Formats: sequence, C-alpha cells, structure tokens
Amino acid sequence: MASDTIVERAQRLKQLHAQHKPLVLPTVWDVWSARTAVAAGFPALTIGSHPLADSRGADDKEGQTFEEVLAAVRPIIAAVDVPVSVDLEAGYGQKPADLIAGLVEVGGVGLNVEDTVHSEGGRVRGTQEHASYVAGLRAAADDAGVPVWVNGRTDLFVHARDAAAVLDEAIERLRALVEAGADSVYPVGIQDDDDLLTAVTGAVTVPVNSTAHPVKHDLERFRRLGVGRITYGPLLQLALTGTMKDMLKPWSP
Repeated sequence: MASDTIVERAQRLKQLHAQHKPLVLPTVWDVWSARTAVAAGFPALTIGSHPLADSRGADDKEGQTFEEVLAAVRPIIAAVDVPVSVDLEAGYGQKPADLIAGLVEVGGVGLNVEDTVHSEGGRVRGTQEHASYVAGLRAAADDAGVPVWVNGRTDLFVHARDAAAVLDEAIERLRALVEAGADSVYPVGIQDDDDLLTAVTGAVTVPVNSTAHPVKHDLERFRRLGVGRITYGPLLQLALTGTMKDMLKPWSP
C-alpha cells in the first residue's frame, strides 16, 4: 500500500473518531467479515486478536507470532478501502518501533495494545511500564510519519475480583496512557456497569473504548454514558456462531 494512502487512512480514522460519538468499529477476522461490515455501511474496522486466532485455529493471548499476525491481516486490510485498526495484544514481545513498522507495512493505521503480557506468564505491566510502551509506540509512529491511532487498553478490571475496588488505579493508569500519547483508552470488562463506565469516561479527555455485543447491547446507552468508541471483541463472531448453529441444526443428521 502506498505511503500516502496509509497516511490518508490514518488521518481519516482520526476524523471519524471526532465525527462519531461513539465511533463503532466492527471487529472482523477475515476478508469476508471485513467486506460484509463495509457493505453494511461502516467507515472503519478493527481486526480482533481473539476472532482472528479462532478463524486460523490458533490460540488467543499471543498464540500466534507477530509475523503470523501480519501475514493474516495483510489481505484483510487490502480487501477494503476503509481505515483498519489491528489488535496487537501486548505487542508479541516486539519493541514499539518494530510493532509500528510491521503494522504500517501491511497497511494498518490503528492498533490496540494491552497490559497483560501473555508471553511472560500473563503478568500485568505496571502503570508506568505500560505508559512507557505506549509512549514508544507514539514516538515510533511520529518517526514513521503516520498518525497511527493508539488505543491503550488495561485489563485491571477483568483481573480484579471486585472491579469497583480498582477504579482509582485504573483511572490513574488510563490517564498515564493519555499522557503517554494514547488517542483512546480501553478499560476492558466494564461494558455492563453504568457507574464504572460513567466514572471512566468522566475522568479522561480522550475517547473511551467499550466492548459491546451487537445484539444484546444498545448504542444509545453507550452514547448516553459518554463512550466514544465501540468494538465487539470476540462477541460478533460468537453471536454469528450461535446463529449459524441454529440455522444448520435442522439439517444435521
């Protein structure tokens, strides 16, 4: 993909975040799902690590190498004419500059990066450690001349027995990510808790990403709670799996 096209798509992704509150990025995993989402009218997409892994018979949580992920997402990105972000988990052990270089080379203009380091036993990066990694991504994108959209994710809520008990720590972490250059932040695991979502959206100055189920959740509720960005994680693929089973069951032996 030509460098000017990549820059244009990155700039377009930034514009879309400003224009749509929230911006819904359907989480896709192959060429078919990407083309289907674009045909449904969506102006940008994200490729999810979990559904991508499932579609390839691999494990989530960095069950694929960075090189394998890049090879898998390249044809997806090339198949559509909209900006595409890619979930790059915790970075696959890559230095920030190498992560950005690989992403841009396959045409990606956004990324999601989390603080659970799967290659190191699932440990969670400390606040400043995660912020430093995000700062490295921001610097590398700037050096590459591509305004890559960085979605900084924290898993503190999903790792906690009591999500409300880690709210202050999570907000501190999200603010550190914003300070480090994250364009949006992603507190995973609180999509069904109005109070926690409201607290988080009111505490940061950038769009807050929430996971959503395409059928069970309501777009207007997320808008009312101040959510600025929505992705489906594995939930779209799981919903389609259930529907497909229901469709096929009458035909099974």
